[in-house]
Amino acid sequence: MLLTGTKRVEPKLKEAESYRDDLKWIAQEDKYFFAALVPVTKVDEAKVWKIKDSPVIAFKSKVGTNEFILFAGPKEYDRLKTLHVGLEYIVDFGFFSVLAVPLFWALKLFYKFFGNYGWAIVLLTILIRIPFIPLVNKSQKSMKKLQELQPRMAEVREKFKKDPQRMQREMMDLYKKYKVNPLGGCLPILLQIPVFFALYKILMIAIELRGAPFMLWLKDLSAPDTLFGHIPTWFPLIGGFAVGPLPILMGATMIIQQKMTPTSMDPAQNRIMMFMPIVFTFLFLNFATGLVLYWLMNNLFSIAQQLYVNRKLKSTS
Repeated sequence: MLLTGTKRVEPKLKEAESYRDDLKWIAQEDKYFFAALVPVTKVDEAKVWKIKDSPVIAFKSKVGTNEFILFAGPKEYDRLKTLHVGLEYIVDFGFFSVLAVPLFWALKLFYKFFGNYGWAIVLLTILIRIPFIPLVNKSQKSMKKLQELQPRMAEVREKFKKDPQRMQREMMDLYKKYKVNPLGGCLPILLQIPVFFALYKILMIAIELRGAPFMLWLKDLSAPDTLFGHIPTWFPLIGGFAVGPLPILMGATMIIQQKMTPTSMDPAQNRIMMFMPIVFTFLFLNFATGLVLYWLMNNLFSIAQQLYVNRKLKSTS
């Protein structure tokens, strides 16, 4: 790992690679720790190559006395930033770092208040959802109207099945007449994707969550929930699945959410959507407990919001 300017570079080491421009530091890292060499005096070049399976790094500089800072320790973003040598860039917040950095700051702020990263994640999840409330409410109302409109849409499809262009025009007229946006349900999801990936990156890499307990059996928010042990698999690339109550509870809330959410009249599509909670549950079995906790709280918030929208629509109908 190298830093040139503010850009992280990860050499592939298939052949020797040379770096000259604005070299800040070189480092070797794992998930939570790293060792870095920071040139204090100017270096002309850094070359990286591999001997057998070990990476080798060499500096080229002027003849004379050259000074370097050697750092070996944890990837603690705030502490590294105080050194003012760019080592904080070893903490990779990913593509959505512009969102991840303030979210990370908020998470640590809530931790100072609660003294528990689990409750900090719960509060952060709620605060993240608040700006989306009006948009999600509007989306859920649109989906409910779209569901009620399905019989008329089915009639149009049947009537004009041999004339696709006419069918499309009739559909658009229906949407316009009943003020329904067929894509209305997608927009809130699309807007929340960057936030999810930013938070996902934080919860996966933050050393602050390493060994951080939440409550009851949840003793490490950076590790999977393994209360019920492991399930081995026949797949060669997967050693097995950790099994605990939290991912299962998360999957159950997804099923409840699916049952409450307006769906299409297409039975095949509905079956596919109901299969999604099973897929997500298996995916989340090996995810960090902190990330599963975030998704669970997000689901619970969505269920409460859907209940509110359904009751409001029922009272006005």
